[in-house]
Amino acid sequence: MAVTTRMELSGWGRFPRGLVSVQIPEKASEINLNESGRVIARGLGRSYGNAALLNDGVVILTERWNRSVSFCQETGLLTAESGLTLAELLNFSLPVRWFPPVVPGTKWVTLGGCVAADIHGKNHHRQGAFGDHVQELELLGADGTRVRCSPGNNSDLFWATVGGMGLTGIITEVVVQLFPIENSWIIAQHHQARNLDQVLEMFDSPHWDDTYTVAWLDGLAKGKGLGRSILIRGHHAKNAELPESLRHGKAKQSGSRLSVKFDFPGWLLNPWTVGGFNSAYYRWQARHIQPFPCKIDSFFFPLDRIGGWNRLYGKRGFIQYQCVLPPQNARAGLLRLLEESHRGRPSFLAVLKRFGPEGKGLLSFPMEGYTLTMDFAVTDNLFPFLDRLDEIVLNQGGRVYLAKDARMRPETFRAMYSDRLAAWSAIKKRVDPQNRFVSDLARRLEMVKG
Repeated sequence: MAVTTRMELSGWGRFPRGLVSVQIPEKASEINLNESGRVIARGLGRSYGNAALLNDGVVILTERWNRSVSFCQETGLLTAESGLTLAELLNFSLPVRWFPPVVPGTKWVTLGGCVAADIHGKNHHRQGAFGDHVQELELLGADGTRVRCSPGNNSDLFWATVGGMGLTGIITEVVVQLFPIENSWIIAQHHQARNLDQVLEMFDSPHWDDTYTVAWLDGLAKGKGLGRSILIRGHHAKNAELPESLRHGKAKQSGSRLSVKFDFPGWLLNPWTVGGFNSAYYRWQARHIQPFPCKIDSFFFPLDRIGGWNRLYGKRGFIQYQCVLPPQNARAGLLRLLEESHRGRPSFLAVLKRFGPEGKGLLSFPMEGYTLTMDFAVTDNLFPFLDRLDEIVLNQGGRVYLAKDARMRPETFRAMYSDRLAAWSAIKKRVDPQNRFVSDLARRLEMVKG
């Protein structure tokens, strides 16, 4: 039985924080649910809000469950404990030329977290979300037994778990299919977009499409330049696309080059300082109009190079607001969101991606359309502003990402996820009738009772 201690935890947004009971078991067999009571699993804490917090139960840290059970270098099929991180996975998969099917903006996430949040990446329009590539899961159930599920076996439990935020059981093992690459380089290319209309046209055009596409938006641009962007696209390099000097060597992946050691003062990030940076960044990135080889870390995980970058928003933390809008309403909705942001609180960091068809995860976030991400420092009266953004998203038929949420109202959640919520709730009730698996997020959104 793992020892229970008290520890202050938060999500990556550092809001909210809580002093919670924590267990750090060496392996899943050490967990005794009868003694632990109500629990929620937590990987590296990279969900932004309170999805992995529980103020009246036990948070199970899975960080020590990081062993690879098996990996076939011929087929790329990986079976691993749920605490294995993408960083650890890449350390052994890149040298033998395999890559995860989907990666988010950081490699410091666990496989269990990838499943629970059904993460997406820059290639959702082509490859879907992470859960689409998972072959099988092992769960520690509410009765203390382990059950295996897959798209073909216990499929209802599988799709309730994919995107289910850890509320159907503790994920102990993940089987995922990697895909082959020829080397450790990305061929990237950058393109300027004068405004929102132009970047949407580029996203929709096959001419600008690639395996991975994402746009950085200048959140402070106004008027005719509203939504001005840098569209970044790329694909895994073929050896023939690289100079001889890069073809056979491994592109060394770097760790954090810088580290933020203290909370920045709240006044430092303001429209003047950030506006100057954004203007310079817009001009600087536009230099890369020709395709160029790029390291995998630089392309996929640029913020990982700054350790503790979440401290840039000050000691009160920040909210990363991410929503998705269906294609027919995307332009109107995005315009309203950006205009509301300018009137209320300009976002210093904004990212736009295109999603492909909706997956099968009952509470998975992605659906066909466009997803916009904006960061806001926690200050007085922030929540009423975010409620107004919620209203815009809801009226346009969109929804907000649960892995980023720290303050959404339960009635808003129910309206946004109404299509599949009843089916998910029925499975949750069947496999966990006593609500052993619960989180502060689940309580706030009234996903569970009691």
